[in-house]
Amino acid sequence: MFSVTTGLTIWCSEAITLALVAFSAWRHDVRNKTYLYWTFGFLMSAVGFAMFALRGHIPSFLSIEVGNAVALIGQSAWIAGYLALDKRKMEWWVALPPLVWLSGVFLPWVNDDYANRVILYNLASATGATGLAMAVISPGMRVEPSRAKLAVIFLFQSCVCFGAALTIALTSPTVAQAANYAGIAAVGTAFPLTLACALTCRVIMERSERQLRLLSVTDTLTGVLNRRGLFAQFATIQIKAHDEARQVAVLLFDLDNFKRINDRFGHHAGDVVLSVFARMARQYTPAGAFGRMGGEEFAAFVSVADQTEAEALAESIRAELCRAPINTGDSLVSATVSTGVALSSPIEANMDKLVSAADRALYAAKAAGRNCTVIFGEAEAAAPPPAAPDERSGELVPTLDDQIHALRRVGSLAR
Repeated sequence: MFSVTTGLTIWCSEAITLALVAFSAWRHDVRNKTYLYWTFGFLMSAVGFAMFALRGHIPSFLSIEVGNAVALIGQSAWIAGYLALDKRKMEWWVALPPLVWLSGVFLPWVNDDYANRVILYNLASATGATGLAMAVISPGMRVEPSRAKLAVIFLFQSCVCFGAALTIALTSPTVAQAANYAGIAAVGTAFPLTLACALTCRVIMERSERQLRLLSVTDTLTGVLNRRGLFAQFATIQIKAHDEARQVAVLLFDLDNFKRINDRFGHHAGDVVLSVFARMARQYTPAGAFGRMGGEEFAAFVSVADQTEAEALAESIRAELCRAPINTGDSLVSATVSTGVALSSPIEANMDKLVSAADRALYAAKAAGRNCTVIFGEAEAAAPPPAAPDERSGELVPTLDDQIHALRRVGSLAR
């Protein structure tokens, strides 16, 4: 016949196993406190239920008051682990499960009555399950669907525990009947708890997959989109511009004389300049897409009302960069940027053609002396790039007429 002691022994073995798994995961990534909290939680759960299972073999104070408190501390540690998973601050209600128990167990009418102790423990456990549900629910639910199922499981556990406490309070059962209610509550939460562990693993897998997808489209140095991630956003910007009856603009940025910065101040200083520029420029394009094309070249896809708005955006970024030297830690580095802009209606917008046109405008900005903005309107962006052979390399490059025509289109050209 299955006994409560046998069930507690099985759970203690499972909890210790889960504690070892969580500890191994923490050793693999010691900066992640989530696994450390869960290690402590499973360990406390195992110790607490082991002390309860040893009732009659150890002093009652250790088996009842201390054992249950230790098990509930484990529940608090699980809550802390879920909060740490989302890098959320620890909340005061994390400590409620053991506090609820300790606040009532020493009252004579509770301590001396088994049924009242069962009521109190189930209320404390219901508080902990509710806390787990609260910790699981976060903005991440939209990107990690398993969180919703996990929250439902914890709420179910809370209802089972609270239902057991309420039933005992209303029926005034005998000790044997109260023990049966306690056993039913334990069985009613045991399987969902196992399922919760599996769903927690699924949540972690979903988060890892999301992070890997994010890394695949993110530039590791600057933290902005890489070329692949940037190009993937073009369709979204195009649709947005169409819905808002606006134009699509491509802005290409190239930091001026960047090789000189690396040669004079070192590659670390160059990396700082790239990161500062990326962070600053992204703040100017919150509704668009901004990323690093490669090297010292960046790009932004945005929707604008007209050429004037596109020019104002490009000039704001250019002026902000050259407003003050960049502190790289070892030195102050002055940096400027040249910008090429191309516009098109959302219906006619073609990413390759717009990027090519913006690149020609950027070439014109470089030829005009750098630290300036050149804009190609819709007509220039749609036209095929005029080209002439380079006498030295044989490569096709924009003609001088093309550059002059672009410069005439600039509303204001600032050095």
